[in-house]
Amino acid sequence: MHRLLVRGVVRGAAASIDSSSRWVLPGPKLLHTARPCLSDAGSSGDRRAQSPETSASSAATSSTVDSADKQNKSNSERERSQPTTASTLSDSFGRFHSYLRISLTERCNLRCKYCMPADGVQLTQKQQLLTSAEVLQLASLFVAEGVRKIRLTGGEPTVRKDLTEIVAQLKATNPLLESVGITTNGLMLTRQLVGLQRAGLDALNVSLDTLRAARYEQITRRKGWDRVMAGIDLAIQLGYRPKVNCVLMKGFNEDEICDFVELTRDRNVDVRFIEYMPFTGNRWDTDKMVPYRAMLETIRARYPAFEALPNGPNDTSKAYRVPGYRGQMGFITSMTEHFCGSCNRLRITADGNLKVCLFGNTEVSLRDALRSPGCSEDDLRCLISAAVKRKKKQHAGMLNLSQMENRPMILIGG
Repeated sequence: MHRLLVRGVVRGAAASIDSSSRWVLPGPKLLHTARPCLSDAGSSGDRRAQSPETSASSAATSSTVDSADKQNKSNSERERSQPTTASTLSDSFGRFHSYLRISLTERCNLRCKYCMPADGVQLTQKQQLLTSAEVLQLASLFVAEGVRKIRLTGGEPTVRKDLTEIVAQLKATNPLLESVGITTNGLMLTRQLVGLQRAGLDALNVSLDTLRAARYEQITRRKGWDRVMAGIDLAIQLGYRPKVNCVLMKGFNEDEICDFVELTRDRNVDVRFIEYMPFTGNRWDTDKMVPYRAMLETIRARYPAFEALPNGPNDTSKAYRVPGYRGQMGFITSMTEHFCGSCNRLRITADGNLKVCLFGNTEVSLRDALRSPGCSEDDLRCLISAAVKRKKKQHAGMLNLSQMENRPMILIGG
């Protein structure tokens, strides 16, 4: 069944889902119906390289064959661990996408200025959102194709009553999945984190843009700073190293840069400064953005020994630390020093659209495909593969991004 549907969606704050805007994927060369072998990558259950039968008449011959077999088996496993450009999750620039972010809801219990317009957003009707079963089905499909890390986002994922169950099911049904994390505003952590840890939660990101209670209310338009701090401390006590995400805005909270550095003195946290990014409704302008290099200058003026740490090949955060401090710092430089060349992330919105780029405004409805009669897993793979292979080399420059229509951040997930 090749009735697979793609939509180019340009959504404003009040845009709604319109199934009449769907159209058929052009170009058969972008589609493939054979399931790629990528789902075998890293699996210890599949052993295609078998030892040859050896003759018992010669111990030396047996040893030689065994040695050759081990080498061939090792080579085979290395080859299977490397994704190819023909795989479902590889784009035309050779980037393999092993990290999936899934938004569980558009609802949130805060109204952060950089995330949500002051007058709110028009939420998608419940029947048009992915069900828990659909979330788990899509997650399993992506894991089979090579995703090894899933992060659950929102909105605010902790407002989902079945969040703990979703985490438990992801861990129980996907043995190849290496990490399940959540991104949260932290308000509900003291109530939910113990249960989430028992369900198998591996990682935790907490959004916190100020260490001052009064300013927290200004940014979020709500109270609760002390509850967030209690949630971070609980996470540390439970053995997590929570990542604390802080969006810096000039004239608002950039005077707290060194306060956040001090947060890492006695707490095992990873504070990450995020450059202010443009999304529909957040009234972005270049005057509000604090560039990464300016942050570094501010920190090194007070902490001359502030040192860089090694980064992984797909890390979006540039890691640093003050020697002797328990925690560390990071900088997410989406605007001034993009990291598109090593991007390994895909996003599924709460209404089931696949976004291959955070700043892209073209989306593909996996929900519509899932709910189409006769849609098979191979059909879904074709749809996903076509979308991934159309991913651009990099996003537009920050001035262009500020003029492009995109979802408000709360409707994207993160």
